[in-house]
Amino acid sequence: MKNRSNLLSLSVLLGGLLFTFLFWQERLALNLLIYSIYLLAITFINPDVVKSTKLKIYGSAHLLAAVLVVVNNSDLSVATYYISLLLFIGFSHNQQIRTIFTAFLASMLQMITVPFNAVKHLSKISIGNFNLKPFFKLIKYIFIPVIAVIFFTCLYSAANNVFAHYAESVLTNIGLFFEDILHFFFKDLSIERIIHFCFGLVLTGGLLFAFFDKSLEKAELTCKEQLIRIRRAAGQKTIWYHIVETFSGNLLTRKMALKTEYIIGVISFVALNLLLLLLNAIDITTLWFGYKPSGNFSGELHQGTNTLIFSIVMAMAVILYFFRGNLNFYRKSKTLRALAFTWMIQNFILIISVFIRDGYYIEFHGLTHKRIGVLVFAVLCIIGLATVYLKVAKQKTIFYLFKVNGNVWFALLLAFSTINWDVLIVKYNLNHVDAVAIDPYYLTSLSEKTLPFLDKNRSKIHPSINNDSEVAKVDRPEEALMRKLDERIGYFKERYEKSGWLSWNLQDWNTAEYFGLNK
Repeated sequence: MKNRSNLLSLSVLLGGLLFTFLFWQERLALNLLIYSIYLLAITFINPDVVKSTKLKIYGSAHLLAAVLVVVNNSDLSVATYYISLLLFIGFSHNQQIRTIFTAFLASMLQMITVPFNAVKHLSKISIGNFNLKPFFKLIKYIFIPVIAVIFFTCLYSAANNVFAHYAESVLTNIGLFFEDILHFFFKDLSIERIIHFCFGLVLTGGLLFAFFDKSLEKAELTCKEQLIRIRRAAGQKTIWYHIVETFSGNLLTRKMALKTEYIIGVISFVALNLLLLLLNAIDITTLWFGYKPSGNFSGELHQGTNTLIFSIVMAMAVILYFFRGNLNFYRKSKTLRALAFTWMIQNFILIISVFIRDGYYIEFHGLTHKRIGVLVFAVLCIIGLATVYLKVAKQKTIFYLFKVNGNVWFALLLAFSTINWDVLIVKYNLNHVDAVAIDPYYLTSLSEKTLPFLDKNRSKIHPSINNDSEVAKVDRPEEALMRKLDERIGYFKERYEKSGWLSWNLQDWNTAEYFGLNK
């Protein structure tokens, strides 16, 4: 056991050194992949970690996310990298966790409790008869007082400027003292580099040291995926029961409470179906067939799209409310289920209207991140409706919805990270410049990976007189736009020439190849 603790602590130390070597003054690219390979290797070597199929799947997903950072190097791929890393770490130390949300929370608890986990593991280190346990016993007595002093020093500094001045002077002198000592022994090292190493040490420790409290995992194990009928005792009343009773009087105490809820549900779904039927009929007749843009058609299409999506989310919430418990087992609930399924179908039709609205917007105004975001959210709504249908039809719990939707969302996040969205937006808009009213100021503000396509199609980029940007307000907006593009190309060339091999990524390499920087 002691040898395992020694090896894990040594792995954290090596991880901190590797972190400061990989990321010091470097961009996030190839270095992330190398760091991930190290974390994956240590996790799978660790005998305390069970190598389950679930862990291998999420480990492979994280490795794919790291590769996508090198290939696409987009903000989305970097965000996917961090999310996949936290999920992998959460599942690695909590094998019985079933949802990505709990795994994410478990990883955050690990990061927050790094000092406690580090002390626990370091206290087990021994070299022969020598061990660090007595030393950490001493730290235990001073840790909380130090935290308390730091906390109240910050508070008093915020309340009193004179106190803040003295506190700043003391901290500055302490920093200079340690910096002088460091420079005396190691002239080439800097305080900033030491802090960077300490951050890497803490981060690696948080990812590798397991959170020793398994209460979160145990709490999730009590959640069931299949609904069961609960027969409440006469005296058993929940807090929710008392809140509803305040507004409903003795309605809940009657013998026919379940039947009353059923009748309320039927009336609600009949009314909502009729309301949505009217809206869908209007959309089908005015939007689906024979739509002709007129007037402020941009505002007409944009208006209400977000509201429609919000209404779909609320529709799923209403269905979940009525089918949350014993109403699923009511013998006359077939009518209510049929009405709920009808409303789901109508909401699916509403999603088609959202797709059509956004499609018209893209057809006449081109692609943007927001318009792509609407399409993605509509796809998520379809998946949400499908899982809600399964929940009602198969009598599943809300926990089941969280489990299934979480896994699907994560899979879609990985899938969407494989697409180079900035390049796709620029290519589509410039290829349809004759039919699409493109915004050149938006296109020239996208990431540096789009620079070769913008440079190739300079003749297609024309400023719009209706744009309110600063470039459009100058006397010669077209020259200003080209000057802005030239400046961005110059900034890229300067940055690329200073970048090391750890910052290598495919998109930068392709851009540099186009501008002849790789020779």
